Amino acid sequence: MRPILMKGHERPLTFLRYNRDGDMLFSCAKDHTPTLWYADNGERHGTYRGHNGAVWCCDVSRDSSRLITGSADQTAKLWDVKTGTQLFSFKFSSPARSVDFSVGDKLAVITTDPFMERTSAIHVKRIADDPQDQDGESVLVLENPEGRKRINRAVWGPLNQTIVSGGEDAVLRIWDAETGKLLKETDKEVGHKQTITSLCKSADDSHFLTGSLDKTAKACLPFLLYLLFHNPPVLWDMRTLTLIKTYTSGVPVNAVSMSPLLDHVVIGGGQDASAVTTTDHRAGNFEAKFYDKILQEEIGGVKGHFGPINALAFNPDGRSFSSGGEDGYVRLHHFDSDYFNIKI
Repeated sequence: MRPILMKGHERPLTFLRYNRDGDMLFSCAKDHTPTLWYADNGERHGTYRGHNGAVWCCDVSRDSSRLITGSADQTAKLWDVKTGTQLFSFKFSSPARSVDFSVGDKLAVITTDPFMERTSAIHVKRIADDPQDQDGESVLVLENPEGRKRINRAVWGPLNQTIVSGGEDAVLRIWDAETGKLLKETDKEVGHKQTITSLCKSADDSHFLTGSLDKTAKACLPFLLYLLFHNPPVLWDMRTLTLIKTYTSGVPVNAVSMSPLLDHVVIGGGQDASAVTTTDHRAGNFEAKFYDKILQEEIGGVKGHFGPINALAFNPDGRSFSSGGEDGYVRLHHFDSDYFNIKI
């Protein structure tokens, strides 16, 4: 499985996202410039210029026409995917950490970091069909109960009815996306013990996977929670924000992703950059590790990065995946036939 090595960033990678069709791959990095690649051969299609700080996250609309990016320059920007034109800039008073389009692309959830006297928050923005009609007003603002703790990731639940968030306080929370009411949060005794760094939804939105600095990734079924509140006849038959599986990596986890085709999860991370000089590279710290989702057993690994892995993404067709590291490289892997015949 020979990787395609993509060198287009001058700083460490922070996030990777495929479009819905799986033919385009978007990468974010600390070099201010989100980049678009062709997902089949790794050719660079173009860049999106306008940010003045590290770009932490991105998402692409379902028709692949618009890109939204969140940056340390205290803005989240909307782009025309094809031309690279900046359509709008949402301005905040602190860095924008996470972005996620809703189903239908009419809304976007954006998280902001704690900064000066401001607390970390979740902002819901309306996305106009015509960029000329776009405004920066928030439909809803959710303040983090642990205000000085950063929210690293927030995503939409099924049908845009809920928002799921996680961050430095190691607590997962589910919010009502209409009222802003906090519906549920995880118990610190059974959840992650350290910062939640990443959150990845399954293809059908039925469950999600989280990664943490506590060297584990955990699978949960929280999206069923909304049904608990709105379908009382089955209240006692369904789980609330219940931990289902745990995958132990042995190193801090920076990124997670789930295969849309097989019951596989991939986990990546490594020691913090400041500790790399004392780390043995041969110890597999910078390896993308694959696990059986059900059995929780490690089934293989892919090496190659020369620093911690910060971003992972499966192609929506399940036949390739990409990784981005502290070394500034994106590595694109197309699975060979043996991968689809793995037996445990």
